[in-house]
Amino acid sequence: MDPRPVIVMTGATNGIGRLAALELARQGVQLVVIARSRSKAEALRQELAPGTPVDVFLADLSLLADVRRAGEEIAASYPRIDVLINNAGLHAFSQRVTSEGYAEMTAVNYLAPWVLTDALRDRITGRVVTVASRASLQARSIDPVKDLTDTTEFTRRGSSARYGRTKLMDIMFTQELGRQLEGAGVAVTCCCPGFNATGLGRELPFAGALEKILSTLNIGDPQHGADIIVRLATDPAFGRSTGGYFAAKTGRPLQCPETGRGEEIQRALWQATAELASR
Repeated sequence: MDPRPVIVMTGATNGIGRLAALELARQGVQLVVIARSRSKAEALRQELAPGTPVDVFLADLSLLADVRRAGEEIAASYPRIDVLINNAGLHAFSQRVTSEGYAEMTAVNYLAPWVLTDALRDRITGRVVTVASRASLQARSIDPVKDLTDTTEFTRRGSSARYGRTKLMDIMFTQELGRQLEGAGVAVTCCCPGFNATGLGRELPFAGALEKILSTLNIGDPQHGADIIVRLATDPAFGRSTGGYFAAKTGRPLQCPETGRGEEIQRALWQATAELASR
């Protein structure tokens, strides 16, 4: 059996995920990448440290059936998964509804991590890391049943609250999963990667120019976000954390926003998601 840690990762072909994948490769892991684009996955493969074993599974993370299929294929291929990193994310500036009937941001940012983790749960022996955000503070309320299937329109200005709600769900998911796996030897954490210039607002017409300006001014360094992902995935200091939520750069603990804090509301979200995912 290959002694290298097996790390399954979404969102590894762009932004902070790509930087995290490159660092993990330097540490000598076996990478399992879930990507939508074969060409981007192959480009990442060429960047990785020489000799890094990497397997690619193609899936559209906005489609739960695709996520479930990829998860089952990975589970069938690997008897042991040391770390699962749910990193892929999307900030849409207008409503888009998937062919399965869900808001795309909800599907990619929250439902996909939930379904993938569920599909791999029996294989995970070490850690689950999910990328959340302090944008979660923008969510002023949470109604698990209603919000999971909310496809009402929103404006570019109103997109921040919708994005924040999906990230709040990620924190709630992390804390409920942490309780469920307590005593199983699996560390469950999430993080805020900080403000990152890389890939910022890709759908905005001026996004490219803004990213260059911020990078020149050393604002929004994506390396900070990548570093906290790698630390949560590999640092022994986080190896026993249960339901922890941590900040980029400092690694200090953060609190789940009050709107989604507490076992009752977190369990309600979990149960509503489980019912939806089983349809």
